[in-house]
Amino acid sequence: MPFAILRRLRDRTPHSPQPSLPQGAGALDLSVNDPVGLPMAGVEISVRDAGGRDVTLGRTDPNGRLTVTLPPGPYRVVVTSDGFRPARFEVEVVAGERTAPRPVTLEPAPALPLPDTGQWRLDPDHSAIRFSARHIGLAQIHGRFNRFEGGLWIGERMEDSRVEVTIDAASIDTGVRMRDDHLRSAEFLDVARYPHLQFAGERFVHKGGGRWAVQGMLYLHGVSRTVHLDTRYLGIGTGIAGETRTACQAVTELHREDFTLDWRTMLARGIAAIGATIRIELDIQAVRPE
Repeated sequence: MPFAILRRLRDRTPHSPQPSLPQGAGALDLSVNDPVGLPMAGVEISVRDAGGRDVTLGRTDPNGRLTVTLPPGPYRVVVTSDGFRPARFEVEVVAGERTAPRPVTLEPAPALPLPDTGQWRLDPDHSAIRFSARHIGLAQIHGRFNRFEGGLWIGERMEDSRVEVTIDAASIDTGVRMRDDHLRSAEFLDVARYPHLQFAGERFVHKGGGRWAVQGMLYLHGVSRTVHLDTRYLGIGTGIAGETRTACQAVTELHREDFTLDWRTMLARGIAAIGATIRIELDIQAVRPE
C-alpha cells in the first residue's frame, strides 16, 4: 500500500512544460523503475541507431527519467544498472512527436558466486595499482606502482573478510624519470624513510549487486588514515593454467595533506605542484596460494 500511494503521488506531481522540439527531430521520454515500481536514479541508458552505433548515452534523473532528442528513425535502447538484468527494446522516433514507451522495470540479476573461504594471494602479474593527480593546476598526470604484494582472507561471512596490501614506494612510475626521482625524494614520498605504503581493510559492507565498500587503514609517509574503497566485485574465473581466480576493481580519493604531502618549497612560491586530491584505481586478481 505505501508503494502504491507513492506512485500515485508521483503521478500527480505537476511537471514542467516540455520544451519544444527542434524542427525535424523527435523526443524519446524514458522512465525506469525498480521491481516494486519506485523510480531508479542513475541508471545508464544507451540509445543505438539501426547500425548499432551509440548515438547518445545518459543516466536517469532522481525521478528515474531521461529525455533525449533524436532524428526520426528506429533505435535500440539498452538500460543497465549494477545488480540488475539489462533491459533491451526497439523504439521508433517520429519527427515532431514525443515517444514514451511503457516504463522499464529492471529485475535483479543473479548474485555472483563469492570466493571460497580461506586465503587468496594477490597476483601482481594480473593486477594494477594506478593513480592520477592534477599537475600545477593544469593537466592530469598518471602513474602506477610496479611492485606490490598482498592477500585476501575470505571469512565464512563475506563481511568478516580482510585484505592486506604492501606497496614498494620506490616503484612509483609516471613515465618521466626526473619526476619519479622527485616523487621518491624527501619532498614527497621520502622512500628512504618510508619504503612502503600499506593498506589493511577489515570492514566489508555490501552495497547491492556487485558493489562493496571496503574500509581500512592506509599507512603512508608515516601517517595512518582511514580509507574507503568503492569496490566492484567481478566474480570467479579460471586462468590459463586451470587455476581459480577472483577479481575486483576499486577506487578511492586521497587528500595529500592528510598524509603531510604538502610540497612546502613550491607552495611557498604559490605553486600547487600536485592537486589537493589523488585518485587511486585498483584492478585486482587473486589466486589460491600454491
